[in-house]
Amino acid sequence: MNPNYSVATHASSSTLATNKLIRNTYTLLSMTLLFSAGTAAVGVMMNLSQGMGLGATIAAIVMLWFVLPRTANSAAGIPVIFAITGLLGLGLGPVLNYYLAVNPSIVMTALGGTGAIFLGLSAYALTTRKDFSFMAGFLMVGMFVVIGAALLNIFLSIPVLSLAVSAAVIMLMSGFILFQTSSMVNGGETNYIMATASLFLSIVNMFQALLHILGAFNNND
Repeated sequence: MNPNYSVATHASSSTLATNKLIRNTYTLLSMTLLFSAGTAAVGVMMNLSQGMGLGATIAAIVMLWFVLPRTANSAAGIPVIFAITGLLGLGLGPVLNYYLAVNPSIVMTALGGTGAIFLGLSAYALTTRKDFSFMAGFLMVGMFVVIGAALLNIFLSIPVLSLAVSAAVIMLMSGFILFQTSSMVNGGETNYIMATASLFLSIVNMFQALLHILGAFNNND
């Protein structure tokens, strides 16, 4: 057998697998985003309480940690990812109601900003095919720092610190989007259900952080 032909065949097969992964991921991501938007609308119309919203979010996190990893490699992972994203969307109901009452344009601006950032970063990672795996350590450390600062601010209630945390979240989620997209392109991630979950979480966290920043400036805090 011609070794050059074997290498070319392997490269072609790898490219096809990567393209299929990316296609499946973005298709599923689009569907889950639409589904979560629907459940968020339900939460808004039901005027869901903060307690119920928190309960839906906690249920989604539990499923994300303990159920999705066990089902992601089978067809059972599809309804699980929809359940998780649907619950997270429902949990946004109270938050959206608050900002809609303050100024509906805040929600639309945050939504548009999140979409623009995600599309721009994803297009960059897909087009350049750069390997952003070197960011893994920085992103994990940054996440711990942000979580620590957010927990500290629960007791201190410093508006400037709260805004700084939200800005840091936007930067971190931008980094995660680059990292996650790069992982698909360069073979670090091969499961489209897990890739969808990771990208969805980055989008939702970025959206909430943008909401907080825009809401704070709208209220002149």
